[in-house]
Amino acid sequence: MTIVAISGLIRPLLEPQLPDDLDVRWFLTKEEALDAVPDAEIGWFDMNDQAAMAETLLAATSLKWLNSIYAGLDFLPMDVLIERGITVTNGAGINAITIAEYVVMGMLNIAKGYRDVVRAQDRREWLTDSPGKRELAGSKALLLGYGAIGKLVKPRLEAFDVDVTVVRRSSVEGALGPDEWRGKLSEFDWVILAVPATPETDGLIGAEEFAQMKPNTVIVNIARGAVIDQPALVSALQQKQIGGAFLDVTTPEPLPEDHPLWSLDNAHISMHLSGRAQDKMFVRSAERFLENLAKYRRGEPVAPIFDPARGY
Repeated sequence: MTIVAISGLIRPLLEPQLPDDLDVRWFLTKEEALDAVPDAEIGWFDMNDQAAMAETLLAATSLKWLNSIYAGLDFLPMDVLIERGITVTNGAGINAITIAEYVVMGMLNIAKGYRDVVRAQDRREWLTDSPGKRELAGSKALLLGYGAIGKLVKPRLEAFDVDVTVVRRSSVEGALGPDEWRGKLSEFDWVILAVPATPETDGLIGAEEFAQMKPNTVIVNIARGAVIDQPALVSALQQKQIGGAFLDVTTPEPLPEDHPLWSLDNAHISMHLSGRAQDKMFVRSAERFLENLAKYRRGEPVAPIFDPARGY
């Protein structure tokens, strides 16, 4: 029998649909996981504790296929995945719709000053003018990263008449290459980060990049906190070097209570909630896993593949 070790978080959606000829071992805690995984050929190790997930992977010495709901798996030991030749499928695209919607929400929130509107309501104060007067229509956005999320962000912004320029690794007409976008930063009102977390994207945006942006440029980060040099961002915001930042991600997470980002009026922090602003994440993940499970047992390729050598 094929042994499958699966996090109990997904059990209600999976258990009724799994084939009867599998030896399925469910777990909820790290201790239960470490007992369940040593002989498992297939694993889905998602837990709220990412360090526990990494430890569980180390214990799964017979693993051939690892599945995860996470799109970014940079917290796992890549060398172990490579050395053991484990096939990895991740959650790329599972949360893309809601994250793309969050990008639009964040941009509209800043453009219209809506945070100040909400605060006025809390004070029961009737405003007579809008605290934000920017329009998305006619503005220009630079979109770094054109994966599952980027492909949904672009048409949603274009529906608001935003001129979107994409940065891609591969050469495509109308897109900028990885060595072209820095010289054009001064042209954009919005800079949206949707790149994977890799050594190449670590600190992708720093003091030099902020210095080239317009004073009203807003940066939107729905990638990983490490993609931005955070001290440089704090400095740029404090000095009003840029217009603002909508940050779904920070370094670290949670952000410490005394971190200066909390107190900056031009910083909007959404606490990595963009992917959670939905009720279909686990349903989509379960459906994808079951489809992949059937393919795996037939010897067919599974998808989407996460490449540990590239980090995405």
